[in-house]
Amino acid sequence: MLQEKNALVTGASRGIGRAIALELARQGANVAIVYAGNEQKAKEVQEEIQAMGRKAEIYRCNVADFEAAKGLVDQVLEDFGGLDILVNNAGIVKDGMVLSMKEEDFDQVVDINLKGAFNLIKHTYSHFMRKRAGRIVNITSVVGLNGNAGQANYSSSKAGLIGLTKSVAKELGARGVTCNAVAPGYINTEMTEVLSDKVKDAMKTLIPMRKPGEPEDVAKAVAFLASDSARYITGEVLRVDGGMAM
Repeated sequence: MLQEKNALVTGASRGIGRAIALELARQGANVAIVYAGNEQKAKEVQEEIQAMGRKAEIYRCNVADFEAAKGLVDQVLEDFGGLDILVNNAGIVKDGMVLSMKEEDFDQVVDINLKGAFNLIKHTYSHFMRKRAGRIVNITSVVGLNGNAGQANYSSSKAGLIGLTKSVAKELGARGVTCNAVAPGYINTEMTEVLSDKVKDAMKTLIPMRKPGEPEDVAKAVAFLASDSARYITGEVLRVDGGMAM
């Protein structure tokens, strides 16, 4: 359980991030809900968490902005009195084949998905070192392990996130801080809902369990890695994909 722990979750207004924020709260954590654009959705998550009797605050931030990320962390530390769990979930997609992919589409995806995680880790690093405790969980993807045609930017950002995870795990391990990654596969979210039935059916054939996962499946894996039950696990990539990336 995560009683009285303080968690910061980026991209927490919807989809997998929303499920993570709610699951951490169910297990006892107070949650700083970070969102990029949809304030109403963020407020809805806040209200659900507050209804559980937990502290919840919302913060708008472009995580790719180094100084904005610092301001976010400083404010969360002030509002919550400390931080125990960091979940880097914020991410975007701008798919396209390499031949037609615009430079700005590659840059923006890497900036938010990878540099955004670096920024949050950078600005919480000293706090976790001083506490000699902490849990960092980065949300990567099975395409960061296997690659995917039409997603060179997204796959690169998620593969980079795995390298970042392992490097931070090695740097902070002696200070009692763990850093792990969760790699979802095909998960039912607003992002995958827009796919055609043909694409969805094709993806299911790649999954031994023959069905997509739910955001809650990812959230429970994150909650485990954030808990004391995972205190001796670090630098790991936990796939939540129904066997898709075996």
